[in-house]
Amino acid sequence: MRTFWRTISYMRPYVAAVLFAYLCMLGIAGAGLAIPNQIGEVVDGGIMAGSRDALARGVLMVLGLSVLRAVLVFFQGYLTETVAQGIAYDQRNQLYEKLQRLSFSYYDQAETGQLLARATSDVEMLRRITGRGLLMLVNASITTLGTAVVLVLINPLLAAISLAAMPVLMLVVQRFAGEIRPLTLVAQNRLAMLTSRLEQNLRGLAVVRAFAQERAEIDRFEKENSTLHNDNVRVVTLRAVREPQMRVLADVSTVLLLWAGGYMVVGGGLTLGELVAFNAYLLNLVQPLRRFGWLTSMISSSLAAGERVYEILDLPEEVQDAPDAEPLPEVQGQVSFEDVTFGYLRSRPVIDGLAFDVPPGSVVALLGPTGSGKSTIINLLLRFYDPLQGRVLVDGQDIRQVTVESLRRQVGLVLQETMLFAGTIRENIAFGKSDATQEEIEAAARSAAAHGFISELPEGYDTMVGEKGVTLSGGQRQRIAIARAILKDPRILILDDATSSVDSETELVIQEALWRLLPGRTSFIIAQRVSTARRADMIILLDKGRLSDMGSHEELMARSGLYADIYHSQLLPERADRVGGAAWAS
Repeated sequence: MRTFWRTISYMRPYVAAVLFAYLCMLGIAGAGLAIPNQIGEVVDGGIMAGSRDALARGVLMVLGLSVLRAVLVFFQGYLTETVAQGIAYDQRNQLYEKLQRLSFSYYDQAETGQLLARATSDVEMLRRITGRGLLMLVNASITTLGTAVVLVLINPLLAAISLAAMPVLMLVVQRFAGEIRPLTLVAQNRLAMLTSRLEQNLRGLAVVRAFAQERAEIDRFEKENSTLHNDNVRVVTLRAVREPQMRVLADVSTVLLLWAGGYMVVGGGLTLGELVAFNAYLLNLVQPLRRFGWLTSMISSSLAAGERVYEILDLPEEVQDAPDAEPLPEVQGQVSFEDVTFGYLRSRPVIDGLAFDVPPGSVVALLGPTGSGKSTIINLLLRFYDPLQGRVLVDGQDIRQVTVESLRRQVGLVLQETMLFAGTIRENIAFGKSDATQEEIEAAARSAAAHGFISELPEGYDTMVGEKGVTLSGGQRQRIAIARAILKDPRILILDDATSSVDSETELVIQEALWRLLPGRTSFIIAQRVSTARRADMIILLDKGRLSDMGSHEELMARSGLYADIYHSQLLPERADRVGGAAWAS
């Protein structure tokens, strides 16, 4: 019921349309209650009495009520569906906004396919409650109650006989509602898992084919699809069993009416017109009762979908603005870590007691073995996560005391794994500065050594890059990502091994462009090569999540055994590559 009332609360902005729709519904119910009485008068006052005038008046009255009901049905259907679509629109926006705000710790465990299912199919299923579903349930309830009252007023004894099966029918409906909801919830969760499997497979299609795992993936999908099929069959089976039971119980009322009412007409205790009217009223009663099974199933499925949607909306946001957070003014670029400890799992710290201070405008290389905490430092600086202990400061301000948006607007990021969005090259470069002019976009592209290949494309900057930029090479995608960061003109720049996806010639061009841009900004470079790190003003050497040493290349070579080991282990292969390349060229 909590899910039900929460869903109903979304109707508040549309209260006028909802009230008018329900007034139309009351008019429809009223017309439905009036028509059988008019039919009875047509039979008794017109047909049986032989009065053509009474017959004509009665028929016109039935026609008028039918037309009125049709008009009201139109307005009711239009308004309820308009409101339902508006609520679905609001819920999708709210859900998407929530997904944008959720912390990265949630996405470390969540499956994309599950989220897609909740944002699309679950919201659509939930829409059925706020649309015709709830209105039909209310209409069925009012029609049932009103018709029962009218039947008692016409003939209490005949009403009691006709309605004898109704309590049993309501018990079956109640039991059906309790049985079908958990089954539909299981089926919807299974569908989300299948969607997740499909999404992962499509995303990793190249890997699947490269390892010749098509058959294995087909088998896995077939197994999960079979489980979903069995879950849906259980739902269908329950409906197939319960709905005929409800239909038979509803039809028992008609049988009892014909038996008892026929005896009364033959005995003179009831007129034929009253029997016809009574039967019409009973049909008014039976039809909504027959729909109760379908409505119960539909509403139960919708509420199960609602639970999945609200589960996302109710998730806590670990990283969010403090109540007294202020926008971060334009920064100079001083970055400090004060005894910072953090782990993606609390029991396993990735960095432990990390402390360092970076002066404004410095170029800092983060160097260390895999798993030493280089990327974690970047994640904490961007406030993708918050430290378990200690503080991260920018210009002396704890970044937890400033708004997240104002912090990230002053930080530029180029990841090792380039992410481009389906759209034009222009849109991707201007992603962080939507109001950029064409001249600014081209200048950023030139700085990233991207203008040349963009100009050679048939549509230039208006070229569509496809999902994740699949129509471009890895080096081209990386240069567009670098141009995107350059255009943003950040005070703090982060380069996560930003030239790893380009050839050696392009790498030299991009590196020279980047090194010209770095002065005046505080720059962090996650370096995999000592040749990159040695040009930095400061090298932070990490080992197992702790600060091993920091200083210039010369200082670390003089005093750090770990740095010397890394340097010499990379230097020999690089020399061998140069010698081999020269021999091959000759």
